[in-house]
Amino acid sequence: MTDGLGLTEQRAGASRPTATSRLTTAAAQAQAVTRGSTPQENTTKLSADGRARYRRIVRFAQRAMVQIWWFEIFLPRIRLGKLSERGRTARMQRLARRFHALAVELGGLMIKVGQFMSSRLDVLPPEITAELEGLQDEVPAVAFPAIRAQAESELGMALEQAYASFEETPIAAASFGQAHRATLTPNLAEETGYTTVVVKVQRPGIEDLVETDLRALRRVGQLLKRVELVSKRADAPALVEEFAATSLEEIDYIHEGSSAERFASDFETDPRVGAAQVVWERTASRILTLSDVTAIKITDVDALRAAGIDPVEVANELARATFQQLFVAGFFHADPHPGNIFVTPLATPRLPAPSDGEGEAAADTPTPVTWELTYIDFGMMGVISDTLRASLRQLIFAIVSRDGPGLVRSMRSVGVLLPAGDTIELEQAMTELFGRFGGMGVAELQRVDPAELGDFADRFRDTIREMPFQLPENFLLIIRAVSLVSGVTSALDKDFNMWEAVDPFARTLTRDEGGNTIQAVAKQAVSALATAVTLPGRLDALTTRLEAGQLKVQTPSVDRHMRSLERMLRGVVSAIVFAALLIAGVILLPQLAPLGIVLMSVSVVPLLHAIAVTFGRRRR
Repeated sequence: MTDGLGLTEQRAGASRPTATSRLTTAAAQAQAVTRGSTPQENTTKLSADGRARYRRIVRFAQRAMVQIWWFEIFLPRIRLGKLSERGRTARMQRLARRFHALAVELGGLMIKVGQFMSSRLDVLPPEITAELEGLQDEVPAVAFPAIRAQAESELGMALEQAYASFEETPIAAASFGQAHRATLTPNLAEETGYTTVVVKVQRPGIEDLVETDLRALRRVGQLLKRVELVSKRADAPALVEEFAATSLEEIDYIHEGSSAERFASDFETDPRVGAAQVVWERTASRILTLSDVTAIKITDVDALRAAGIDPVEVANELARATFQQLFVAGFFHADPHPGNIFVTPLATPRLPAPSDGEGEAAADTPTPVTWELTYIDFGMMGVISDTLRASLRQLIFAIVSRDGPGLVRSMRSVGVLLPAGDTIELEQAMTELFGRFGGMGVAELQRVDPAELGDFADRFRDTIREMPFQLPENFLLIIRAVSLVSGVTSALDKDFNMWEAVDPFARTLTRDEGGNTIQAVAKQAVSALATAVTLPGRLDALTTRLEAGQLKVQTPSVDRHMRSLERMLRGVVSAIVFAALLIAGVILLPQLAPLGIVLMSVSVVPLLHAIAVTFGRRRR
């Protein structure tokens, strides 16, 4: 379940705002709160407990950064990478266990940070993600008297008046709130058409924890900004602000109710996708009442088969629904873990909407739909702009057509690649990737010769390291959603092939665009004509630059040789520094023994570096 903390006030019985106005208000409030705290803020406004919490988070991050810098950056630079690799697995596991313990103890936003990391948002090693799994399940529930007081304060009435019954034992507990099952009063049940509901109530006092944690995370973002390895790939402070805005939206239940309605509206004509309905008469900033849609958990394969539902079909429909959210609606569920998606058998089968099938028979005899994917928990949602969505469509077209250069162009358009930088080697690597492994699923890749796969992975990794990749600010939730869906589909079908799932969706997308394809061809024709018209002038300019000696040629392989030469020169310099320090120490030893000993001891550092560079160069 999603947890929530309200930013606005709405009492039961108040006039119901429109979905647009609620979304606009919630977004504006989230931005205002986010802007209200800057990375330079100190902890003077926090309570004593808040200051202690702030310092614990920041100090943990600082120690982790120092450890990672020492073992993953410094030691490899002085050619002691094997020493770093030797204990990497155990070291990463210890670090993850320490964060796991910290998150469970502190709760609040730290649970969310752990969940983000466990879903491989930053491509963390499995040693870390495995240790962070299950953080959500370890959150203790709040005592019912505190929940009762919170709910009654928000609704402005006693629980006995608001609901016909209300279970004291929660059915789920999360970092921001918890859920209880209840039944509506007869008049509301008649109005809504259902009786059983799930009521989400916010944890009392969560506001202070969120404020403290966001301050600490902003401080960590500023520290990461100073690390070149991080700063050249991602804007850490911007990513923290994106996380903050998402968290502030997630703790506003009015915003979550609006998101649930918008999601349901996007799939209104889709018989395969449903969502929980909001009972606005029993919803406020810190309490949210939804229809109870509990059904078969999407990863419960045995229960699916017992209900006569094919798990493979469920995996395909989940992938299609995800593509629909990302590439068509531009509004997607960013937390699609197994606990937030049910498979609901339908009492009355539905007929699918008419489609442009490839055969007339398929259109004449549609197969009735006997189950649907039912989504809950709309606190964490992502919005994709029209421009980004168009770029993502080009990306999926390039993948389907196995177009390596087209994929690289799409990556640049999306923002994953920086505008500057030579990408010829990356295009070649992508073309080779499609040619050898394109269309293979996870199970097929496991049957590939490990030596061949490892050799290609090594070459591909070397190419990737040289490319100007970055993590765009608005990609955090997209990566999270895709990684979670990938895990769910693999659990449903170990042979699930994402390539096969993308192909039919891309064909449908191409048909739906219709006239846009003709327009694209026309634009390409105009572009080609413009290129032909300007070609003589460009050739003349090129000749002029060549004659003036101003032509710059990018040669990645030569650049690598130059870097190798630079490493060799650094080794020579280190050897010279070693000799100078050693000789100076020997000379000063009779007169100034302490200084002489220090100089002779320090000389070991450049000596080790020179030896490491020499042996490293010989190995290459």
